[in-house]
Amino acid sequence: MLLGRSLCPLCWGVFLAAGLLSARLSFAQTNSPTPSDTQDQQGTTEKKDSKSAEPAMTKLKIRVETEADKPIANASVYVRFYTAGGAWHHDKLAELNFKTNQDGSVKVPEIPQGKILIQVIAPGWHTYGKWYDIEKEEESIEIKLVPPPHWY
Repeated sequence: MLLGRSLCPLCWGVFLAAGLLSARLSFAQTNSPTPSDTQDQQGTTEKKDSKSAEPAMTKLKIRVETEADKPIANASVYVRFYTAGGAWHHDKLAELNFKTNQDGSVKVPEIPQGKILIQVIAPGWHTYGKWYDIEKEEESIEIKLVPPPHWY
């Protein structure tokens, strides 16, 4: 008699588990998408992921000259921009350093679009620095340096 009472709850547990399992299988069969639907969904998620993962890039051409439109050669040009720091980190400030050529120009390789700091230091000229908001794929920036203030 004791065996009959302990077996009954065990049987109920087995029947309940079998019922839940069969309900889950029938639910999965009725809601499973067709193979073409899964391919379309995978294609759209891959496109969304690739766009969101890669920030828009820009190429810069910076020309440094005097107020009289004469190029300044061998000027130091510093380009600072933000790069993604990851899921748990803040964006990082990256920096590229260049020297102007004889034409007073610098070609900057692709960097992320957004806020970009450009600083120019040249001997005999006032130091220049300005934040730019770059939204184009290619941008040309002309920087005019002024003589330093005269000290008496």
